[in-house]
Amino acid sequence: MSSDKVITLVAFAFYMILMILIGVFYSKKTKNNEDYFLGGRNLGGWTAALSAQASDMSGWLLMGLPGSIYLAGTGKVWIAIGLLIGTILNWYLVSSRLRKYTIVAGNSLTIPSFFQNRYRDKKGAIKIVAAIIIAVFFAVYTASAFSAGAKLFSVLFGDSIDNAYTVGLAIAAVVILIYTLLGGFKAVCTTDFIQGMLMLVAILAVPVAAYSIMTWDQGFSNALMSHANLPNNEITDVNGYMSLFHNSDGTAVAAKDIISGLAWGLGYFGMPHIIIRFMAIKNEAEVKKSRKIAIVWVILSLTAACFVGLIARGALNKALVTTDAEGNILDGSENAFIELIRQVFSGNGLLIFIGGVFLCGILAAIMSTADSQLLVTSSAISEDIYKGVIKKNADEKKALMIGRVVVVFVAVVAFLIALDPNSSVMKLVEDAWGGFGAAFGPVVLLALFWKRSNLAGAIAGMATGALTILVWSYIPFNGVTLSASTGIYSLAIGFPLALIVNVIVCLITKKPEQEIVDEFESIKSVEI
Repeated sequence: MSSDKVITLVAFAFYMILMILIGVFYSKKTKNNEDYFLGGRNLGGWTAALSAQASDMSGWLLMGLPGSIYLAGTGKVWIAIGLLIGTILNWYLVSSRLRKYTIVAGNSLTIPSFFQNRYRDKKGAIKIVAAIIIAVFFAVYTASAFSAGAKLFSVLFGDSIDNAYTVGLAIAAVVILIYTLLGGFKAVCTTDFIQGMLMLVAILAVPVAAYSIMTWDQGFSNALMSHANLPNNEITDVNGYMSLFHNSDGTAVAAKDIISGLAWGLGYFGMPHIIIRFMAIKNEAEVKKSRKIAIVWVILSLTAACFVGLIARGALNKALVTTDAEGNILDGSENAFIELIRQVFSGNGLLIFIGGVFLCGILAAIMSTADSQLLVTSSAISEDIYKGVIKKNADEKKALMIGRVVVVFVAVVAFLIALDPNSSVMKLVEDAWGGFGAAFGPVVLLALFWKRSNLAGAIAGMATGALTILVWSYIPFNGVTLSASTGIYSLAIGFPLALIVNVIVCLITKKPEQEIVDEFESIKSVEI
């Protein structure tokens, strides 16, 4: 292994050891389920904001989004615009009211338990349905994070280590497992805070450095055209490549693509690993602080991620989309940020180490999402199914043990899903994001803001949203899925359909009991 790779490996090892030490530290402070799953509802503004956003963006921010823009240009920015709008609405509409409502509704520790307490579901049906949806879609979502980590390791060390993808996959899974199992929510949020800061520094510094090098003797358009001559790197229309409404070949961005991109913002209302942070914030003052910090972080990070894709197309000395000897297309566009760091930060030991630290920003994005997803899945099975349905009088230690076993099980399933080195990080995230957004988003909004919302409507809407995503994205009709044949993102269909079904079922079934309505009205006067 070359000295360059050894230096990078040292940076990685230092970073991973730090994450594990944080888990060890918080393991001593975790005494019960509320500590393990919500950190005692004591998160400060900065930690809550960066933890929510770091767990939100994942490896998709530094790999999937830049890769899409590298390929097609700024016509793919509509996804980022949708996510920004969704982030703002989520923090202003959901954060404070959910924090208050979960306390009033039986001090709910999880999203499924909030649904049960909100609707007085004595049989626990909605809790079971919600927990199953969480387990299924988070297995896919966690697989996307593991896959991103494996790809990072494979790109960096593939020519020095046999089976580098599988080795990287195993390392990422084991490190995330260790600190999640040990420290629970507080460990996850503290590591997410560090990782959120590292992600932001990396994604701001790298494109600025690359742009400076690329344009010092020529304009940006000229740089794009000069690198467009690389094999399989053609740009037939520079103006189109730089336009929100055109693709790199000059064709107009279709209305369905804009709608699909904006629809990503709808997913925020139903993301358990994000909105659970709202439930854990210390008080109203910290909620307001978190809101501002989170929105600024998202604006900076999404903007920078888009620039990474554009700048990589004009700065890299290699094409990321190539063909093999048999003419098959090899798409390495998701490695744009990785290759940009390797090219800019090279030459001497110090620059290589700095590049290694920035590459840890990708690890940070990956780990900050996977740990949160594992923890939420653990809480859904341990708190909502085992303690809530199977054994209601289970003691805290037994429930915690079950939760930790679930973390390991889901990690193993995600590992198996991610074993395919050709799996797309963007595709895995897309499917899981759509699943949660359609299944939980309408239920969360109606539970918080419509007093006529009832249990029957919530279950019907939740099932409709989840099944729509599965049918739209996975069930082939005449050999082709609806997603592939229409080009419309499943969430753009699943969310409104689930919302409509939820409302209709609520209106044709029995009104909520007066006790539920009174609790709903009382939220206005609750102070936290």
